[in-house]
Amino acid sequence: MLTTAILFTSLAGSAYAHVAAFAPGMFCRGGNNPAVNDQDTNIAVNPLYNLPFSQWWMQADRGCNLAPPPAGEYLNLPAGGAFTVELAVNQAFTTLSWGGSRTTAWPDGGNHPDDWHGPDVGEGCLSDNPGGEGGALHTHNETTAAGTAWAISYEADIANVRLDNLVVFTTLEHTPFRRLATYQVPKDLPPCPPGGCYCAWLWVPKGCGEPNMYMQNYKCQVTGSTSTKRVSTPKPPVYCGDDSSKCVKGAKQMIAWHQLDGNNIVTAPGVFPGYNPTTGYTVGAQNDIFQ
Repeated sequence: MLTTAILFTSLAGSAYAHVAAFAPGMFCRGGNNPAVNDQDTNIAVNPLYNLPFSQWWMQADRGCNLAPPPAGEYLNLPAGGAFTVELAVNQAFTTLSWGGSRTTAWPDGGNHPDDWHGPDVGEGCLSDNPGGEGGALHTHNETTAAGTAWAISYEADIANVRLDNLVVFTTLEHTPFRRLATYQVPKDLPPCPPGGCYCAWLWVPKGCGEPNMYMQNYKCQVTGSTSTKRVSTPKPPVYCGDDSSKCVKGAKQMIAWHQLDGNNIVTAPGVFPGYNPTTGYTVGAQNDIFQ
């Protein structure tokens, strides 16, 4: 009992710097060794920064590309509906571990005020508060959270997934911030091929830490779809700020940024692209991605 208490205190009190999405269908669930179920794993959580393409793509730097979910397990995407995942700093603080006994409304398993925010001085990050909690969220408050996204590729074999066939299909503003996050699915998203699709959870924080990015692997399946539409070939995104006329219209690739190679977007110093209108991504389901 004492050992369990010490472990939980250690996990909850650590100064985490990162967040990932936890749900069925994820790669590296329980760690990067499919033979071992580590319920306290955070290996999928670490960000991607200044890495060669061969390492950042699909989290190959930690072997997550080689740790798929069990056969037949998918993240279900209901066409025209919504799906919910858990954003957390460690699998321990989700319902995928310990029967959900360590979950709260927050990604770190802690308890925070509903209007949790950083101080109104300097950059004002959550981690600038006494105690330094909240650094994982890279934000001042919920409103300033940069937004997260999901992309889909209609390639059942992940070896065939590329930037030019991986299309962002939904975004969620003001995330990551709370544990539960619900994303909208375009109604015209077509069914996946036999063996399912590849999906990626995506995030580029806006300040409050290292200028990194996130790409997390999933096997996914579009459910309830009778659509015969096809997804367009995505274009690289462009940072457009407040001038929407400069934004890329239609299907867009994920943001590949601040890596040694493989980047598809460049910004001025201090400018952060994100899965939001400043980089051409509308809020919610991306209904303009079809041919």
